[in-house]
Amino acid sequence: MALSSFDIDAPRWDQSTFMGRLKHFFNITDCRTALLPDSRLDEAKALVESCRAGSIPPGTTAEQLYYAKKLYDSAFHPDTGDRMNLIGRMSFQVPGGMAITGFMLQFYRTVPAVVFWQWVNQSFNALVNYTNRNAASPITPKQIGVAYVTATSTALATAVGLNLYTKKAPPLVARWVPFVAVAAANCVNIPMMRQQEILNGIAVTDENGNKLGHSTKAAVKGIAQVVISRVTMAAPGMIVLPIIMQRLEKYKFMQRLHQVSIWGQHTTRLLQQRPLRVFYSTHKTQFMCFDIVT
Repeated sequence: MALSSFDIDAPRWDQSTFMGRLKHFFNITDCRTALLPDSRLDEAKALVESCRAGSIPPGTTAEQLYYAKKLYDSAFHPDTGDRMNLIGRMSFQVPGGMAITGFMLQFYRTVPAVVFWQWVNQSFNALVNYTNRNAASPITPKQIGVAYVTATSTALATAVGLNLYTKKAPPLVARWVPFVAVAAANCVNIPMMRQQEILNGIAVTDENGNKLGHSTKAAVKGIAQVVISRVTMAAPGMIVLPIIMQRLEKYKFMQRLHQVSIWGQHTTRLLQQRPLRVFYSTHKTQFMCFDIVT
């Protein structure tokens, strides 16, 4: 490949196909990149910027450029160029979300446990949403605080209320309470955190990147798809998994190894929490909705 004409910002895989989008999102959510030191990320950023400036260091290969772009996309905000905090990066979604979801599914029987883990989950979600915000639609600290408090209150009210309501219900029903609370909070948290985009619209560009104007309709559609994707993404691990675990816990080996259940939940969550979702890119100042469901 002639590196002199290498376009580092062009997608590596064809984004008009399902497999192309799947490979792209698997690439940018690779949790292994979260383990790399800041110095390695800064090196990747420097290489990307050099390539954009047309001065590729001698001896650099195309594979090195692709890997540098992967690290850049995983750790730096494309609007500001600033390094994002570790917890808010998409590459941290699998280990972070896996652990929190496992704890919510395991510790659901008492009100204090429900309150604590729902608070942890909403704090995690708020940080992720803020980290991946659209820098072209700034949000004030007050708006962030209101969104955080509203989402957390919604999750806690839903979880605690249902937890008390299901005291006499079958055990399986109580296991589904965390999912309902998470779904309710997502319906509040995401629109609140991105209210400026709903009110003022987002920039819409043509296929060549030329700005056409702002659209509130595009913002509403994109944010609605994010809400649906967040809820859908949580469903396999938080609805199906409790059914499986409840059946397994009837066996003696599971009763002797009760703690196996939490690791089973963690492992399953890891496998299903990959980027099989609808993505609404808040990084770009344009409407980008990739439906990777065939």
